[in-house]
Amino acid sequence: MQQFIQLVVAGLATGAIYALVAVGFMLIWQTSQTINFAQGEFVMVPAFFALAAMKFGGLSFGASLLLALVVSVVLLGFVFKFVIVNPMLKHGVLPLVVSTLALSIFLKEAVKESYSAEAQPFPVLWSAGDLDVLGMAVSSQSLVILAVAIIVVTGLQFFLNRTRMGRCMQATAQNPAVARILGIPIERMVLLTFVINAGLVAIASFLISPIYLAKFTNGETLGQVAFIAAIVGGFNQVRGAIAGGLILGVVDNLSAVYLSAQYRTAIPLFMLIGVILFRPEGLLGRRTERTV
Repeated sequence: MQQFIQLVVAGLATGAIYALVAVGFMLIWQTSQTINFAQGEFVMVPAFFALAAMKFGGLSFGASLLLALVVSVVLLGFVFKFVIVNPMLKHGVLPLVVSTLALSIFLKEAVKESYSAEAQPFPVLWSAGDLDVLGMAVSSQSLVILAVAIIVVTGLQFFLNRTRMGRCMQATAQNPAVARILGIPIERMVLLTFVINAGLVAIASFLISPIYLAKFTNGETLGQVAFIAAIVGGFNQVRGAIAGGLILGVVDNLSAVYLSAQYRTAIPLFMLIGVILFRPEGLLGRRTERTV
């Protein structure tokens, strides 16, 4: 029983990281109808920004994280929006999808060639070890990740539901034409979504890199699992993306121990197929209808 609980807690921690990335996926899609297939590489890159700041700039770890966060917001938010999304979106969804796929390859190869092809250790944000919780040893690492993810998601939900700007973002996502008539600055709201996504992927990068090391290949799995999590939970709900990430994280951990580690990467795909077949709107998503 103790092992089961430890696996669940570790799975929730991993799933919380998936959830942060999945929420970014969902927000960008809702406001701009953009699917960013470079999202996994967006999670990989901020860790290398921080490592480069420490290695070449001689900055402290805290200052490097802050600089990496700022650079991530600028490059993965503003630059991505104005240099890639805006020019390509006018040509349709398919050219934009191809562009984000090309961007993912570019970022991966750029990190590989400019920094290192080897996995790099990333400083931990917390002291390693286990904590005694109700007589059970629980990883402090997992608890810190869960705590940070809960704070970030709670803050995001408060922003979306309790602030005027957050409600404007939701109106933009639900019906851009009506939102424009009501005087909401659509372009500014869409840009804000890209900035929020950049912040989310940077936080996810700082949380996951101490566990799996900083590798140029990290984005391959993260992007795929986060995309599946958004679909499984519901691509039109923040809570759906969160639930999808947590479920995938727990199922992934449990299946690796109680089934077989060989089929670990296939479990999310099986879940995706099942959801598409039996509940295509996602576990917590809402059904939408279109007139054609």
